[in-house]
Amino acid sequence: MAIQQTDDGRWKVDVEPIKGKRFRKTFKTKGEAQRFEATCRAKVIETPDWYPKPKDARRLLELVDRWFVLHGHTLADSEARRRLLDEMARQLGNPVARRITGNQYAEYRAALLANKANPKTLNNRLGYLRSVYNVLRQLGEIDYPNPLAQVRPLRLQEKELAYLTDAEVALLFQTIHTRCKTPHVAMVAAICLATGARWGEAQALVPERVRSGLVTFVNTKSKRVRSIPIDPILEQRISEHFKRHGQFSNCLNSFDKTLTASGITLPAGQSSHVLRHTFASRFVMNGGNILTLQKILGHASLAMTMRYAHLAPDHLKDAVTLGPQSWRKAFQPEADH
Repeated sequence: MAIQQTDDGRWKVDVEPIKGKRFRKTFKTKGEAQRFEATCRAKVIETPDWYPKPKDARRLLELVDRWFVLHGHTLADSEARRRLLDEMARQLGNPVARRITGNQYAEYRAALLANKANPKTLNNRLGYLRSVYNVLRQLGEIDYPNPLAQVRPLRLQEKELAYLTDAEVALLFQTIHTRCKTPHVAMVAAICLATGARWGEAQALVPERVRSGLVTFVNTKSKRVRSIPIDPILEQRISEHFKRHGQFSNCLNSFDKTLTASGITLPAGQSSHVLRHTFASRFVMNGGNILTLQKILGHASLAMTMRYAHLAPDHLKDAVTLGPQSWRKAFQPEADH
């Protein structure tokens, strides 16, 4: 008999569709056993060399290794990403990769939250691990769906994007000139403020990428080259700076210390990014087009740029004119004099 029930209640398949081709496997249910038997008989008739593929029993650390070999090494932060994924795999107990469940991952995340982990960091971690499964499935390395597909990211409170006032910009550059000993800080900061560049993008500029009224950023987060027009005076100052001081050095720490010394207070984690936010905020407040701003900032998604839309002069202005005017009844009319 091809299918028999064992003493422990499971169902054992022992089938030989053709002479010398025998398949044995045990299942929890009779239906699974019957489907396996039928598949074996049909496949062997179609392809005599067919053999059922064993279930993927690789553990999560091994899967991360394959992801790194096939894809991860191409990322800009490849080694750091791999270390993080290895750490996550160990914290999860290095389970069989296909058997990890959404509940298991949610419990792991809850434990990290209880230890005061940053929710944004945890959302990033979820995205990184999901990507491992998605990439390997796309490449045909695994044949099962992403087990974390239904795990939802944590809902986060949207952070205010701080920007500097004219007085704060003046105070910042005054502090740089009077207290900062690194000659490149003021120039890199000026480029960020004038173009909306990230600090790393501006700091990586070389003389040949500043010409014809443009600065060209090539080491961008989106991996796309973008050229931004600049004022002729700024172009001249950058050229003079390169001739006098040479190419920019890594001076972000000097900027951070100077910003702290200035007394300007910012939301946590913004630091040099406030220059980029200041450019974007002023661009929108002065009537700039949001699609143009997306191209200037190099955002891959318009959703990122839309964070500045509320600063547009006419943004939601209709709330004043089209909303109910009955709020006026809340105030007693002034007595006639």
